[in-house]
Amino acid sequence: MRTIFRDNGLTIVLVAMFLFSIVGMIWSGRSAYNQDLREHGSAAIGFLAYLKSGNFLSALFENWESEFLQMSAYVMLTAMLFQRGSAESRDPDDPDRPKDELPTATGRRNPILWWLYSYSLGIALALMFISSFGLHWWASLTAANEEALLHGGKVQSIGSYLLDAQLWFESFQNWQSEFLSTAVLVVLSIFLRHKGSPESKPSGASNSETGA
Repeated sequence: MRTIFRDNGLTIVLVAMFLFSIVGMIWSGRSAYNQDLREHGSAAIGFLAYLKSGNFLSALFENWESEFLQMSAYVMLTAMLFQRGSAESRDPDDPDRPKDELPTATGRRNPILWWLYSYSLGIALALMFISSFGLHWWASLTAANEEALLHGGKVQSIGSYLLDAQLWFESFQNWQSEFLSTAVLVVLSIFLRHKGSPESKPSGASNSETGA
């Protein structure tokens, strides 16, 4: 057990933090949603009904969407761009990394598969972003239509909702925070250190040294 945690501790702790956070989201979100329902003369709903509601699913997927956008963009941008002095960047004076090039014989046998493998991390994250955006689009439409029915308004189609300001407000309010926090990490890692973290340069490294 100790070896399992030593080798996989980062994933285990992050998954535990995710589960704790989503339980908190469900509990607090249902309470707030039921309060809104009661104010409009509707009956409160249970946990299972809340998990299927547009209110919960829209909030869930809009956050997943922004996270996967940030991660996919960051993986792809760091493959092309540099920030001198940052622990998060390759060295602009020595951008090539060992083992980045595929073995010639292997590349000749399966060039397309090897190309896909070479960029598979960015591709996978981009696909997760696209999937999350689609789910957010659908769930936000569901939430908007639930709200419209609650107030006696008209429901929208999925096509018309793509042009609705509410959908894009939900997306942009999350995107801006993701890009800001990433830019802050890139810049702060030039000047600040955190001993033991692979996201930081060694404590004795100069500010001009690039890469962790």
